[in-house]
Amino acid sequence: MAGPKGSKYYNIFLRYKISLSSVDDNSIIDVELFNVLNEIKNEGSIVSAAGKAGISFRKAWNKIKKAERMLGFNIVERTRGGVSGGHSELSEEGLKLLAAYDELVVEFDKSIYSVTKKFFRTINA
Repeated sequence: MAGPKGSKYYNIFLRYKISLSSVDDNSIIDVELFNVLNEIKNEGSIVSAAGKAGISFRKAWNKIKKAERMLGFNIVERTRGGVSGGHSELSEEGLKLLAAYDELVVEFDKSIYSVTKKFFRTINA
């Protein structure tokens, strides 16, 4: 909410998304993929992670492969299925990337909150 109830900007919100892109503006990693990576860390499965992130397995798989190709390293380590089933986990680089992204989002949230508060205070005056 951007102002006190009844103010002209009461129902206006600021939204933003953070993504990593290549120099030619191709998305490498976006919020959706970071959600999948976080779920892989928790679930140990791309199928389960995709479901929890609300996207198809194919879309999650394609995003992971594209990111790995563009970054030049694996972010997910996979073990194919079999009698005991498959397993996926974040690589060391994937874990670092996820941790750095989480920290980045926290810092952005703090900064955006402060700037937005000032902005709406000014326009609601």
